[in-house]
Amino acid sequence: MVPDVKALAIAALVGLGLATPAHAHGTHASAPLPDTWVNLARLDPTIRMDIRYATANNFTGRRVPGYGAPRCLLARPAADALVTVQRQLAATGETLVIFDCYRPAHAVTAFNTWVGGSTGDNRHYYPGLARNTLIERGYIAARSGHSRGYTVDLAIGPARAPRFAPRRSSACGNRSDRMTLDFGTPFDCFHPSSGIASRDVPASAIANRQRLAALMDQAGFAGYAEEWWHFTLRARPDDAPWLDFSISQRQ
Repeated sequence: MVPDVKALAIAALVGLGLATPAHAHGTHASAPLPDTWVNLARLDPTIRMDIRYATANNFTGRRVPGYGAPRCLLARPAADALVTVQRQLAATGETLVIFDCYRPAHAVTAFNTWVGGSTGDNRHYYPGLARNTLIERGYIAARSGHSRGYTVDLAIGPARAPRFAPRRSSACGNRSDRMTLDFGTPFDCFHPSSGIASRDVPASAIANRQRLAALMDQAGFAGYAEEWWHFTLRARPDDAPWLDFSISQRQ
């Protein structure tokens, strides 16, 4: 039998973590989860999901390509660590609120394309910043660690929260996150006051950020200086690949 050269090349790329079966064939189809990955809601259904990029409630103003369902998909070690944090919060009547987990590589590409589409700012998401500077300023990644399955964006909220949180004025206007504690700025507020070390927010918000960072640190996560909500498991393998399958209801 004559070897299928194209198939052998694709298999080699997949094995090296440079492509996935869906991406290698020129599609972004939904695929079964990798063997070592899980849907976080199935592991712990008490964790609250608020997956923004599966809706139009995000800085692009539309559902992001690749987000066919509001799922939090992660490598099992990262998911297990979050369950540990959730158990600690449950003891105080609180819960994790998840904004984003695995992000398909073509969703990252869509963000990069979107960034180049304007030089204007947006007072609710990137006040005073030109949209086409968001990558160089570190708010949007040219290649995201979210695509590797060990990075998560999250907050803390009361387990029995009202449907809508009161409006909170911040650098991003009166936009606020539903059902979370006050962290001074909402998720995806691309502004210096969203930085972990910022003191340009109320003392109560600083305390909430410090508590979140401490809980995540104890569970093995490292934060990102520019965004109080962004954490990556420190034990992520160096060879963890960037993946590109779409998120769907069946995963």
